[in-house]
Amino acid sequence: MIKGITKVILILVSVTSLVYAQSSQRILYNFNPGWKLSVEDVKDASAPEFNDASWKEVTLPRAWNEDEAFKVAINRLPVKISWYRKSFRVPASDKGKKVFLEFEGVRQGADVYLNGKHLGLHENGVMAFGFDITDLIKPGAENLVAVRVDNAWNYREKATGAGYQWNHTSFNANYGGIPKNVWLHVTDKLYQTLPLYSFLKTSGVYIYAKDFDIQNKTATVVAESEVKNDHATARTFRYEVEVKDLAGKTIKVFEGDQTSIQPGETKSVTANARLNNLNFWSWGYGYLYTVSTRLKVNGRQVDEVQTKTGFRKAEYKNGMVYLNDRVLVMKGYAQRTTNEWPALGMSVPPWLSDYSNNLMVESNANLVRWMHITPWKQDVESCDRVGLIQAMPAGDSEKDVTGRQWEHRVELMREAVIYNRNSPSILFYEGGNERISEPHMAELKAIKDKYDPQGGRAMGSREMLDSKIAEWGGEMLYTNKSADIPLWATEYSRDEGLRKYWDEFSPPFHKDGDGPLYRDAPAREYNRNQDSHALENVARWYEFWRERPGTGERVSAGGVNIIFSDSNSHSRGAENYRRSGEVDPMRIPKDGFYAHKVMWDGWVDPERHSTHIVGHWNYQPGIKKNVYAVSTGEKVELFINGQSKGFGERSDGFAFTFRNIEWQPGTIKAVSYDAQSKKLSEAEIKTAGAPAGLRLTTMQAPNGLKADGADVVLAQIEVVDAQGNRCPTALNMIDFKLEGPAEWRGGIAQGPDNYILSKSLPVEGGVNRVLIRSTTKPGQIVLSATSEGLKSATAAFKSSPVKVAGGLSLNMPDAGLSPSLKRGPTPAGPSFGPSRKALKIISATAGANSQRAAESFDDNELTDWVNDGRVENAWIKYTLAEDAVVNELALKLNNFRSRSYPIRILVDGKEVFNGLTPMSLGYCTIPVSPMKGKTVTVQLSGTGINESSSGYGVEVSGKRLDDGVARDDRGTRGTLSIIEAEVYQKL
Repeated sequence: MIKGITKVILILVSVTSLVYAQSSQRILYNFNPGWKLSVEDVKDASAPEFNDASWKEVTLPRAWNEDEAFKVAINRLPVKISWYRKSFRVPASDKGKKVFLEFEGVRQGADVYLNGKHLGLHENGVMAFGFDITDLIKPGAENLVAVRVDNAWNYREKATGAGYQWNHTSFNANYGGIPKNVWLHVTDKLYQTLPLYSFLKTSGVYIYAKDFDIQNKTATVVAESEVKNDHATARTFRYEVEVKDLAGKTIKVFEGDQTSIQPGETKSVTANARLNNLNFWSWGYGYLYTVSTRLKVNGRQVDEVQTKTGFRKAEYKNGMVYLNDRVLVMKGYAQRTTNEWPALGMSVPPWLSDYSNNLMVESNANLVRWMHITPWKQDVESCDRVGLIQAMPAGDSEKDVTGRQWEHRVELMREAVIYNRNSPSILFYEGGNERISEPHMAELKAIKDKYDPQGGRAMGSREMLDSKIAEWGGEMLYTNKSADIPLWATEYSRDEGLRKYWDEFSPPFHKDGDGPLYRDAPAREYNRNQDSHALENVARWYEFWRERPGTGERVSAGGVNIIFSDSNSHSRGAENYRRSGEVDPMRIPKDGFYAHKVMWDGWVDPERHSTHIVGHWNYQPGIKKNVYAVSTGEKVELFINGQSKGFGERSDGFAFTFRNIEWQPGTIKAVSYDAQSKKLSEAEIKTAGAPAGLRLTTMQAPNGLKADGADVVLAQIEVVDAQGNRCPTALNMIDFKLEGPAEWRGGIAQGPDNYILSKSLPVEGGVNRVLIRSTTKPGQIVLSATSEGLKSATAAFKSSPVKVAGGLSLNMPDAGLSPSLKRGPTPAGPSFGPSRKALKIISATAGANSQRAAESFDDNELTDWVNDGRVENAWIKYTLAEDAVVNELALKLNNFRSRSYPIRILVDGKEVFNGLTPMSLGYCTIPVSPMKGKTVTVQLSGTGINESSSGYGVEVSGKRLDDGVARDDRGTRGTLSIIEAEVYQKL
């Protein structure tokens, strides 16, 4: 959105987008209040005189089908024609000024009318758009805006009949109507344009920094503004820029050249200055500056735009991502762009967006890859504040497209880049959720180069492993490595598990993996308990971490886990929504959240040690079970009531298993140590007593609940023992009572209709949450919770009035939100230490197809060397640049996840390994007996190749996912195929 301040009222905001200064002629109105809604195709509803008295009163943002969010499966979210109408009055003093109407997005097709006149049809269902309504508005009089919305799943562009590829029943939850904010802008006729390319064809203000000196905290800050003159006569103006820090202190004022501009002309102006003592935006450090760009005529200010942005340096080279000159492994989540909540959908207040997105940072994620569709402005701004890097797509489905559908994607990318290019948290632009052609990649990169040439961002797409144009890439599930552009996994670990299921020994005693078939096959991976789900997350991350920077010249740039919060999108498990999240739909953490928090606490290597015990410690007498810990230590010791139970079996780098531990009430503690037995960290869990009562706590915006009809309170209910400890196995039914001017939106739990909107719902694992929405009436609100046999709980809070005049408000939804600086600035020094040295391969010969031998060490994972299918020819010999001690080989073999090969490895003809290669998600590292030599031979030692029949690598559509080059070697017996081979010496 684009925000403003009048001459007399200062609106304090913390956002990335545009706001306007106290002395400027601009004003931004919050256009969300006072709408009317009807869910039917009403005749003549665009007419100002139409009687909408019986329509429902709503405050935007509001999807008309919000009640169905998480109640029904994504493909059953209802679609209809809906109408939104709003009467408003612009002050008579605004006569003669420019007036613009901005929609952050409407789902799907929107016909917009003002005072009975059709302004336009917007159809992509994703991006912001705006209209110049200067000539239609009636200052000082009543005006009527009406919007007809069609959210049909099969919506097609009216002019061409082409469907929108991202309007998809699998991943893009259809919250229909106007689920995003709406704004009204008033400016002088000499003004800086809005970044709204659709309809207006304008690009607004562009702020960036260059010539960084990170160590000395300096950079050159550049401001560029697109300026238009809609006066009847020419104007001459001076361009002035002021930069203020987070505390509001001015750190620099500088000017550009004086510029003359003719009536109706549009010009770009620029100014720059060297700034010192800068605080650079970083992971978990959302430091934002306010850059004011002003137009002055004869010394008098006629326009001012304030841009909230951050300055940071980003580079993409050597297979790695550099942020502020420090290597950062990408780790985080592929999150549905709707980022939805039960019974609200995506339409939540900004503080709740901050809460949700900051939880990702608290799990030590540094990246969110929004999936398929450009995120709405509120989430973009939120990530700026919490210090969370974003990968921003345009709009896509699961493949490259042509014709008008490709043009849709190009147009959306252009609009999204222009709208969001001042966001410091966006590092990646994404061209597709599948590989796109080189000409298509060039077309998207050209958009970045034209509209965001200095933003320090990389244009790429999923796959693109051999692209000469893409600036980043990476497969969906697998480990890719590169010495060139960074490659990171775009959505790994797709397993699902309900937060309610701890393990098979805890109520409701769900056996791990039990659930309905998926595509007529067992679906264990999609019906996990929390313990196995957490361990799966550890195993999957370890494959990327094992190939991290410091492990060679070709490295993995990391990966993102799909998804962060359980989603109202397609599922493969028992529920009608996807439960792959590390938190549930109410953002209550699962064990996987804490597992990631342990593994990810560092830029590359762990920099702060921690340990997490998976699960709880409330069982029945006689129970014996495996206990699991996740830790950064080299070894972990388990104690029960102070008595050691020994050290755990280490697996996947971070997981430690203590087998067949008998439960005893009391305290269980895990202590981690380094290799020299120095204590690094510990974690403990205490047995809770019998359920005794309820505890009710509330979360709300920093400035409290606003009576605007859109703000919410998030209330948490817990079952606790007499000492106030949460009872982790409690499943009690809770009955809620709500009194005062508020609307019940409720929570979610396993049961009929997922208990959506029900005022009675159970806790799961001893806890649950519910949402309460304000009305437009302020007052005292009381929430009460009761449960049979337990002490009740009550929480009281109040909503404060919001001033609305003529349908317009100067109260901004994000007022009072501040950036999070918890992680501190980018640390000095390297983020990793090298653990092994890559030994350069200079040539190779092979038993067959020797002319292709170099393709097994060409830093291209779409090529390979393969023999002729005969065992006696299934060998390849590599020559090293110099004699060296060989300790390890890293191999990427074709069909790496489904085949295990019997191989021999020889150094200068002497055998140093004989065995099976492990199946993996890409690379297998094979330790060998240390041997000095100059040649390394890999040889298939027989035909006893093991093959997996797992269906895990099957997409929702039934398509089998590739696990290697395009050729499938499954079923062959004498074939050896090496995609990449690397030889290492340990340091």
